[in-house]
Amino acid sequence: MAYLATPTATGEIINKYGFHFQKRYGQNFLIDANILDKIIKAAEITREDCVLEIGPGIGTMTQYLAESAKEVVAVEIDKNLLPILEETLSEYENVTVVNKDILNVDIGALAKEKNEGNPIKIVANLPYYITTPIIMGLLEGQVSFHSITVMVQKEVAERIQARPGTKDYGALSLAVQYYVKPEVMMYVPPTCFMPRPGVGSAVIRLTRFEEPLVKVESERKLFSIIRAAFNQRRKTLANALANSASLINDKGDGMKVTRQEVYDALDKMGLSSSVRGEVLTLEQFADLSNFLSFPVF
Repeated sequence: MAYLATPTATGEIINKYGFHFQKRYGQNFLIDANILDKIIKAAEITREDCVLEIGPGIGTMTQYLAESAKEVVAVEIDKNLLPILEETLSEYENVTVVNKDILNVDIGALAKEKNEGNPIKIVANLPYYITTPIIMGLLEGQVSFHSITVMVQKEVAERIQARPGTKDYGALSLAVQYYVKPEVMMYVPPTCFMPRPGVGSAVIRLTRFEEPLVKVESERKLFSIIRAAFNQRRKTLANALANSASLINDKGDGMKVTRQEVYDALDKMGLSSSVRGEVLTLEQFADLSNFLSFPVF
């Protein structure tokens, strides 16, 4: 089977099977071999690795992964792509195709079965409409992985790696950076896909920390504070938290905080009472979470 990473080869296989792109699945197939080579290099795939690929499409990147990795498990939601994958991956004995929604896959069990429970590497050209749920599902789940290397919308990549005080910095930045080190590896123009998306793309690598960067009493409490701070990002942090109805503790119980309690915590941290959440670092949000003790209502 020839490589698929050209407009001609992709067009031929699509026409052969009468395949129609599904907008609901956000399907955009890579047609640039140079980009694929760079993705494999960025993901640092070796013959020792078990790789989970999310959304293989017609198998364009799967071919490259299969030639570089020990084992590849490709999870594809669209059953119409299964006969195409059966043909395009027929030469690779180290590839397993799973026809499921990745959000419903027990990745921990899959890693245990295919890689004896050892950390896996995750590579994907993610559908843009569901990028954040997939990434957060992987980070928050009990999945043992070395790294996640994914193609995402350029705007999302910039939000993920954003630093405090910038316009792109927000709850997503902090949620991801709590678990992993994000690095944008390259930007990819729309011309590298079929069909062409209406936005630019980026490949971002998320490398798991061996130990969390911060220590908190409750992750749920920390993230509820972060969400509240950015839900009203133009307000001071004290006002945003005092007005929030979404603060929860580690048990999921609703909580309430007063402006004075936030002022007192900020004072202990050496921060102004008028500070906004958008300038706090992850470490400062962790300190704030540990300082604040919310009564349950």
